Amino acid sequence: MEDRMPAIGRPLSGGWRMVLTPAGAAADPAALESLSGFIEAPVPGTVAGALERAGRFDRTAPDPLDHLDAWYVLDLAGEAPGDAVLHFDGLATIAEVWWNGALVLSSDSMFVRHDLPVMLAGDNRLALCFRALKPHLEKRGPRARWRPQMITPQGLRLVRTTLLGRMPGWCPEVHAAGPWRPVRLSRPMPALPCDVQLAARLDEDGAGRLDVRFSLDGTAPPILECAGVTAVAVPDGEGRFRASLAIPRVEAWWPRSHGRPALHEVALIAGGQRHAVGRTGFRRIAIDRGADGRDFALSVNGVKIFCRGAVWTSADIVDLPGDRTRYAPLLRLAAEAGMNMLRIGGTMAYETPDFFALCDELGLMVWQDFQFANFDYPVSDPAFADKVRKEAVQFLEATAASPSLAVLCGGSEIDQQAAMLGLPEAAWAGPLTREILPSVAAARRPDVPYVENSPGGGAMPFSPNAGVTHYYGVGAYCRPLEDARRAAVRFSAESLAFANVPEQATLDAHLPVPAVHDPRWKARVPRDRGASWDFEDVRDHYLGLLYGLEPARLRREEPARYLDLSRAVVGEVMEATFAEWRRAESPCNGALVWTFQDLLPGAGWGIVDATGLPKSAWHALRRAFRPLQITLSDEGTNGLDIHVLNDGPDERHLVLELSCLRHGRQPVVSGRREMTLSPHSAETLPATALFGAFFDTTYAFRFGPPSHDVTVGRLVDAGGTTVAEAFHFPRGRAAAIFPAVLTAVLRQDAEGWLLDLSADRFAQSVAIEIDGFLPADNWFHLAPGGVRSVRLLPCAGTDPLARPNGTVRGIGAEAVISI
Repeated sequence: MEDRMPAIGRPLSGGWRMVLTPAGAAADPAALESLSGFIEAPVPGTVAGALERAGRFDRTAPDPLDHLDAWYVLDLAGEAPGDAVLHFDGLATIAEVWWNGALVLSSDSMFVRHDLPVMLAGDNRLALCFRALKPHLEKRGPRARWRPQMITPQGLRLVRTTLLGRMPGWCPEVHAAGPWRPVRLSRPMPALPCDVQLAARLDEDGAGRLDVRFSLDGTAPPILECAGVTAVAVPDGEGRFRASLAIPRVEAWWPRSHGRPALHEVALIAGGQRHAVGRTGFRRIAIDRGADGRDFALSVNGVKIFCRGAVWTSADIVDLPGDRTRYAPLLRLAAEAGMNMLRIGGTMAYETPDFFALCDELGLMVWQDFQFANFDYPVSDPAFADKVRKEAVQFLEATAASPSLAVLCGGSEIDQQAAMLGLPEAAWAGPLTREILPSVAAARRPDVPYVENSPGGGAMPFSPNAGVTHYYGVGAYCRPLEDARRAAVRFSAESLAFANVPEQATLDAHLPVPAVHDPRWKARVPRDRGASWDFEDVRDHYLGLLYGLEPARLRREEPARYLDLSRAVVGEVMEATFAEWRRAESPCNGALVWTFQDLLPGAGWGIVDATGLPKSAWHALRRAFRPLQITLSDEGTNGLDIHVLNDGPDERHLVLELSCLRHGRQPVVSGRREMTLSPHSAETLPATALFGAFFDTTYAFRFGPPSHDVTVGRLVDAGGTTVAEAFHFPRGRAAAIFPAVLTAVLRQDAEGWLLDLSADRFAQSVAIEIDGFLPADNWFHLAPGGVRSVRLLPCAGTDPLARPNGTVRGIGAEAVISI
């Protein structure tokens, strides 16, 4: 559903033609008359997107675009004469607007909107010129105090454009240019409210407060209505109306992990007509820095929230789309994975109100970096500072009603970059993130906490044991899994980057080359610029660590098994790390994985591949993020601890079961306990509390040979359904790989197809591959003694009644079975 007020005017989306010229070759639209080679160009869209549709651009081997001018031309015929306004929601990046042959607007920021009054007179021609960016990148600006290596060229710090496509080794080098956001045409409509500004908050007593300002012609005072409460608007003395109302005991907006993301329609009643002007939610968000000022915890409506999710990149690196249809499949995957937060980093781009409307509906909080990263920006230049303020104001105006906007941050790795180059704090602490942006945020969204920079807050900006960190100890720095506890992470706005291998269907369709050995494969593997290693090397490190195998030899001799273990290991590391961080005793208050989606098919950082198909890591995180959760932690000679969490708003009555298995099937000790978990609560207890006597669950004392290979923990609800499982391997995962015999039975119920799985002994990382269907869970461990039912969800274009076909396999399982 979508109840927010539509954008003003009608979109000018069809009929555009585009042509490329050398830089400066056409001074004005008249010079285009002699040119050929025009192609159709969708708007909103990009130059690369138009070229790709014409078969002239390859995103896997992109040609540079910075040295060319791009002209877009639209003929408006049959328009009634009169006043109108052209609305440009985003022009990337050095842009000129020509109306009927006259230059009427120049813009040098990708992130600024423009409203341009024009006079329509019969036939009209609108031309947009996107000038070559290369000359602007070569200009000399104020001397920079540091020069990051990650982003090229250095002149990008002087230009307000996205850094996507400008980070070699991180993403394809696709240069953003063109009308990447909508172009609209509006006529005066005095009977409709316009320039509506909403501001909602939740008081500590549970009352919702709503303030609205708007413009509307007429003398009769309009009425504001929300959640059954009304208030009469009054003139504000500045040619506008304002209205405020209080809604006692309003249903609050919650992140999806902790409650319902309740939204309320806002309407204005004027002249006997009811106008829906938007939707909003009422919530209260605060940051708790702790008694020592070193902590970082987010609370929503007075409840401390463990934030979990990922860093968003883009729905499409070429098109940079901003419409609901392109966002929805990806954001629903984030919601289905149990995420409650996405971060838009400073190296990306501002997303549209459609993005935030979906996050509002789905209960996904958004950590929003302003679009600054790594560079020493020239904010001492008044013109540059004015552009910064304007883009920040416009972004906050566009998202003013969105309860999902949860954190505003000055930028990404600016402080870290300078500190890592050895500069003192006095050199990198500047007005951009400490004065300009926080002042705008405080004025426009006082309900949203502001953070100066990510990371920041410790002895060094990147210290994980204070404030916000970007934690890659487990991950890029190849630290043991125990480092996730040792580092004492408080909040990680980035973490756990691996080269995540897609499912085989994606590889077969889009990258059918030998893994690792082919340069086309390696070109899709992310790396830090100048590093002698890439993130596939990181993944291989943990493959060797967890399974005791030599990755290089394995991929030569058993490439299919190498890929399966590669898929399995990233999930295992992610689940284990979040299990550590979500313990009640952990100082960690949240962590976001780098990144949510790939930009090209291949072993990229994304937990969702570039086709929109979840990878093994997505499934692992879906388990790790469950609001109702059980985890197990090895406490050495203190034994095995069981951690049970209930993030949800309801009391839960559960049965906790624990069983230690020898040879993957013979229980040597087991126990159970009934539990009642209060809302938003956690409980920790030792495994021996279920056994009633000592048992060496962690094999810490080593009195003789080990008695078991795997411990299985379960939470079972009142209906007998297993709602969460956890596993512990006292001798490591390699010792718990068994030649399990898998059984799979396909059945159909009123909702569709189900796959009932069982095993004669413990099976690791069971993988389901079904053509045209997505399993609701995948790459999971399967314990003996029961049946695991997995829902098969039809993909787009699949007949849901068609009988599924595919295979089921497991790491070490005796055989692959066919469905």
